Amino acid sequence: MLVAFSVAPSGNAHEDGSVHDAVAAAVKVVRESGLAHRTTSMFTEIEGPDWDTVMDVVKRATDAVMPFGSRVSLVLKADIRPGYSGELDAKIERLEAAIDSADEA
Repeated sequence: MLVAFSVAPSGNAHEDGSVHDAVAAAVKVVRESGLAHRTTSMFTEIEGPDWDTVMDVVKRATDAVMPFGSRVSLVLKADIRPGYSGELDAKIERLEAAIDSADEA
């Protein structure tokens, strides 16, 4: 199961509007989870064996952001495909192969 999520506080951001300290707290939870993950400028993706495992990490990451504001916003997208693993990288590899094939045609 793959999940892409973004979690951020509102109410107490830095003067420049940055929420990097809160995001760092969430990403720390993800990294310590032991699940495969990737963080980009907009989302963190994680991969786990099942719904409960992945959502537990999302919940704990969200809880880690709570002290940084008066409320928290969570955006989440899930790819639930039982029986598959390693898709965090495999989906990108298939995409790149398709692009290469299209370029060769």
